[in-house]
Amino acid sequence: MFDDKILWKDRAGGRVRDLGRYLRYIFNGHLVIVLLFLIGTGAYYYQQWVEKLSSNFPAEIIIAVLIGIFLTYSPVYNFLLEADKVYILPLEDKLKGYFFRSGIASFVFQGYILLMVLAVLMPMYAHVNSSGFQLFLPYLVVLLALKGWNLATSWRIHYFVQNSVHRWDMVVRYFINTVCTFLLFKQANVFILLILVVVMAFYFRFFHVRTKKMGLKWDLLIDHEEKRMASFYRLANMFTDVPKLKDTVKRRKWLDWLISNIPFSQDKTYLYLYSRAFLRSSDYLGLFIRLTVIGAVAIYFISFGLGQLLLSILFLYLTGFQLLPLWNHHQNKLWVDLYPVAEKYKSSSFHYLLMIILSTEAVIFALFIALKGEILNSLFALISGFVFNYLFVYIYSKKRIKA
Repeated sequence: MFDDKILWKDRAGGRVRDLGRYLRYIFNGHLVIVLLFLIGTGAYYYQQWVEKLSSNFPAEIIIAVLIGIFLTYSPVYNFLLEADKVYILPLEDKLKGYFFRSGIASFVFQGYILLMVLAVLMPMYAHVNSSGFQLFLPYLVVLLALKGWNLATSWRIHYFVQNSVHRWDMVVRYFINTVCTFLLFKQANVFILLILVVVMAFYFRFFHVRTKKMGLKWDLLIDHEEKRMASFYRLANMFTDVPKLKDTVKRRKWLDWLISNIPFSQDKTYLYLYSRAFLRSSDYLGLFIRLTVIGAVAIYFISFGLGQLLLSILFLYLTGFQLLPLWNHHQNKLWVDLYPVAEKYKSSSFHYLLMIILSTEAVIFALFIALKGEILNSLFALISGFVFNYLFVYIYSKKRIKA
């Protein structure tokens, strides 16, 4: 006898165990210290920035734009697997309770994220509004209700396979969420908010009626679930081996000029191989670009030299540490072991490439400091960055790889 409760407990429990197992590797000792440093630094500058805000600062608009994003992105974590297309699909009529529990779990997790975001943004609002923190709980209740509406609507939209429907739904819901949040924090007339509630109710009902006789799009649901988990596995793979991770590569022909000058010789074989892997894999190149952009922007807005130096070294460490899995990128490909190339060239090529990548990032950070006219700080950050990169690549990373 099929029991959807047992199935959901098994799937949700398995997912929690899976996440917990990898989170232990991600939040290891030194990463926690780095995160605490980042949070502490960010909180200090955020407090300093808030204290300088004028009374006419448009806090409501900024809050509405940011919270609108968290409200609109409302996926239902369904815990479905690839094999369900065959074994569970015939039982679709008996899975209403299963998907309802998935919706509740999604609401609890995303509601907690919303609570954290509101807690971060509330000091900015309290500084420019006389109500202060008194309206925190009423605002949270309304935003949680909005989150529930977004989850329910997003679920109905997944009955459609047309990408245009999904795109327009995101646009419309983001507009509604942003307007509603802005009017809420602006303390608009309650009747205006009620009009928006009516609009939201009709919007949901429209899609509910349209999809009432439709079947679930299992391919779409499973594909979205796998993409969400693949993102987590890519993150976890930076700290430990993840057997479930599937490699994703892109040709990126426009970047060929970066490796076109690598000599065609035995001692450069692994340099070419690792360079190709770095440029073609979104896990490595995307990570490098994201951390470089975030680090450069943060360094640019920090006003004192020591903070710029520490943040520069911190982002160099984060980039280098998370690029270390590139060493094992080809470990499951037996044909690489058939290369008639000495093993010493593999290690030297990896460390050389890692040094080039981190040095490029150090130069970018120094340039952003120089853009502010702080030439001396820029040179000091550049020299410190090169020294750190050398120690990281040729001492720390060698120990990590051998371990």
